[in-house]
Amino acid sequence: MQILCARQWQVSLIDSKAIVDIKAEIADDVSIGPFSVIGSEVKIDSGTIVGPHVVINGATAIGKDNHIYQFSSIGECPQDKKYADEETHLEIGDRNIIREFTSIHRGTLQDHGLTLIGSDNLLMAYTHVAHDCIIGDHVIMANGASIAGHVHLGDHAILGGFTLVHQFTQIGAYSFSAMGSAITKDIPPFVMVGGRPTSPHGINSVGMERNGISPEVVRQIRKAYKILYKNNLRLDDAVEEMEEMAGESKELSDMVSFLRNVTRGILR
Repeated sequence: MQILCARQWQVSLIDSKAIVDIKAEIADDVSIGPFSVIGSEVKIDSGTIVGPHVVINGATAIGKDNHIYQFSSIGECPQDKKYADEETHLEIGDRNIIREFTSIHRGTLQDHGLTLIGSDNLLMAYTHVAHDCIIGDHVIMANGASIAGHVHLGDHAILGGFTLVHQFTQIGAYSFSAMGSAITKDIPPFVMVGGRPTSPHGINSVGMERNGISPEVVRQIRKAYKILYKNNLRLDDAVEEMEEMAGESKELSDMVSFLRNVTRGILR
């Protein structure tokens, strides 16, 4: 990382019409388009492209090879009435694609003071990531999907267009929500949800197969889904039965661990 002085900006990949605070830490090969505004506490690592008309503020650290498209707002203060201008943070990993009009806010002291986004994610146009959210890797948020404060999104989760997720909700790895879903309770890993009211609709077998999960594991997850949703068991009893059949399956063990740590109950 190097802090670029104003004279260096003139010969760099930063457009002369961009406004970049002299204290910002910008790698030499970062591209910043015209009319973008970069605040004093921002750090951007190599290979990242920031389009025109992007605003990046606050204590925001952005990793390598990200592409942030025009009119996005990254690292703004949280939409929380309790927020009193404390120093909080946003961290974004590598190779993320953040499309037009996306908004991502920093954390609050009511949580860990951090909003955290992993790597290789696709946040489509008009998506919103609120304060204190944690997003894993390889996540897709389709156009207009919005997650409220303190939401956790597991690896490879997919939120369909205009999905809304209630605050403090946990969304498991490889889960899938259909367009327009309203999610108010935790979604276990591998589970598909949709409809109005939103309810479970089987497992995300296509998503698992596309990511190299073996047919045998997919069969195990399908059996676990039936135990959880079809056998009319209490949640604790269903989890115990799933744990007995988990064996050495990492995926099924992860599902059991998720269910033992739900915070809002699960969508059933």
